[in-house]
Amino acid sequence: MPTFLHAPLLWGLLLAGVPVLIHLINLMHQRRVQWAAMEFLLASQRKNRAWVRLKELLLLLMRMAAIALVVLVVAQPLLRDELGGLLGGTKIHHVVLLDDSYSMTDRPDGGDVMDEAKAVVDRIATTAAEHVNPQRFTLLRFSRAAGEGSRVQPDFLQESIDRDFVARLRTAMKPIHASQTAAGPAEAIRAVAGLLGDAKDQTRIVYLVSDFRANQWERAEELRSLLADLTAKNVAIRLVNCTDRQRPNLAVTRLAPVSGTRAAGISMFMEVEVGNHGTSPARDVSVVLDEDGRRQPAVKIREIPPRESVRERFQITFATAGLHRLAARLESDAVELDNVRHAVVEVPLEVPVLVVDGSAEGEGALFLGAALAPGGAVRTGIQPRVETPAFLNLHSLDDYRAIYLTDVEHLDPAAVDSLSRWVADGGGLGIFLGPRCRAGFLNENLWRDGAGLMPIPVTGEAELPVDRLEKVPDVVVTDHPMFRVLAGKDNSFLATINVNRYFGVPRDWRPDQASTARVIARLRNGEPLVVERRVGKGLVIAWLTTAAPLWNNAGANPSFPVIVQEMQAYLDRGNANETASLTVETPLEIILDAARHQSRVQLVVPGEKGPDETTIDATPATEGMLGVRFLRTDKAGIYEARIATTTGATETRRWAVNVDPREGDLARLDAARLSTRLAGVKYTYHDSRAFGEERQEAAGYNLGDALLGLLVLWLAGEQLLAWSCSYHPRRDDAGARVVGGGAA
Repeated sequence: MPTFLHAPLLWGLLLAGVPVLIHLINLMHQRRVQWAAMEFLLASQRKNRAWVRLKELLLLLMRMAAIALVVLVVAQPLLRDELGGLLGGTKIHHVVLLDDSYSMTDRPDGGDVMDEAKAVVDRIATTAAEHVNPQRFTLLRFSRAAGEGSRVQPDFLQESIDRDFVARLRTAMKPIHASQTAAGPAEAIRAVAGLLGDAKDQTRIVYLVSDFRANQWERAEELRSLLADLTAKNVAIRLVNCTDRQRPNLAVTRLAPVSGTRAAGISMFMEVEVGNHGTSPARDVSVVLDEDGRRQPAVKIREIPPRESVRERFQITFATAGLHRLAARLESDAVELDNVRHAVVEVPLEVPVLVVDGSAEGEGALFLGAALAPGGAVRTGIQPRVETPAFLNLHSLDDYRAIYLTDVEHLDPAAVDSLSRWVADGGGLGIFLGPRCRAGFLNENLWRDGAGLMPIPVTGEAELPVDRLEKVPDVVVTDHPMFRVLAGKDNSFLATINVNRYFGVPRDWRPDQASTARVIARLRNGEPLVVERRVGKGLVIAWLTTAAPLWNNAGANPSFPVIVQEMQAYLDRGNANETASLTVETPLEIILDAARHQSRVQLVVPGEKGPDETTIDATPATEGMLGVRFLRTDKAGIYEARIATTTGATETRRWAVNVDPREGDLARLDAARLSTRLAGVKYTYHDSRAFGEERQEAAGYNLGDALLGLLVLWLAGEQLLAWSCSYHPRRDDAGARVVGGGAA
């Protein structure tokens, strides 16, 4: 049975009775008149009455049918049965890729962009439900195609569209909101290519419903290739844009501690960064701070240029040891999710530091210890422990945040190996040479042709002649964090450091291009004095002179404690190994020691209405270790793991999970720029507000065109029949008119 695209117009079929009505009205106006001259004609008419009446009746029916055909052409009849399939109908598969990244929470006109996108999805389904041929529907959100470690999870997968489908879709769409992810189109397009397969018995239309932010389309070559692969499989591509403007938006892009000693009760520096994604400067930006649920003084940023970021330092003191939560918030703007950033800061009661002194009198340890922890009213939070070189053979180094070697003559191979592993795992090592040091040991056991701990080879002790004429400072430093605090012109402490002995280096030594060795301070004769080098995950800084004021006066100079404190902050193992902020959808990796921890882990994660708790059992990872991989990090906030130890205690670990701040950049691609990036791809571009599914494309066989052709032929036949029913006089050869068989 056919159905109609515009069924209400079928009421126009009543107009088919108009010719009958006209005929009846004409009969009412006729009257009989006696005319003797017509008797001959009437007699002839009676002989042909049946044939004439038949033709007149056919003419009336044809005129009624012509009006009905006009109405049917306008109403657009569709054929759904097998005959319709033979005439060109086909199955239609509508595949909707819905952008639910958090930029879709932008609210340009009161409602967010996601509401507009959902309305487009509803419109596609509603129109498809009106079509007569078989329709199927697939809905896949960006975030459900991009989650790490998870399979593709469509909301609908090849669902048959029946009379109840739109109601089911609306019910399913109600709880759907923009996610907190920065999921882009690439993963969704790649996923849907697998879902579609190579079916040839259906027409496939892919709708990409998005806000088309520029940052999501940076990988233009990949996206162009993915879409081209779809079109090569005869898939129709429709891009539906749900927003028509770019609004200014600020985002907190960074919140982290800067270098410095962290300990309970010790003031430390942190840094907050705010990015301006708008096209005009942002002025007088206030960043509200929250520390463990307590409001802290706001950080003020005077101005942030357009498309740039500004960092601002602030001081904070954590009164107690432990894992502290910190949040930075901006005032409300276009997108709310990137207005807050979380951080977890681990603060120990004190920072344990190991000082290994090889001298008999312990001069180096004495001055280093005094610089690290002066004592008295001055509290630095550093707890130095002084030991001999033998300590490195017998004890674990894992508890120390930094280690210093001063004037060490010799280390056993076991000590060198232990120290090397500790540094490679992220430790910070400071080396001060002295009169007990020997170039042979340093080069063979610590330098090892660049493969050891020593960042530079040495040749032996050298003397720096006294400068009695030019009065050039003995020490020339670079712009390095260790010296930056003393680099101002008003600070003359560095200029007062005098060096008379040091360890020289080979004249032809230069760090190769692959080396991370860097000279950060030189003597006035150009010789290196302080050199740093990365070793694995760790860092080594070597001073080619003494820590004690034996070969120099540094230990007795007011600048020495400052330099040592900055060096400690730079080397601090805890700072280097601190867990960086994770991004939403990045799995949590929890490693447990099977000998110390129980396998059950209780996780407290952010939820819709507050923290949610879940329990996970760890599984064997490596020998003697257990592991937990938690994938459901779909919301920003603080994630906490409570781990029971074998002694019955509870160990707590925390992570800060934040949204990707790049998604808050609301710069968008218009149709022209998008066509440039997708050059060579066949697609159609639509604005959501003007978007209406073209019904003809997805319909079965539409009889409208066929009926229009039939109408033309019908009207031609009607004209021929009307001509045959009317009277037409003949002309003779001479042009005389013949009437009723007589000549006129």
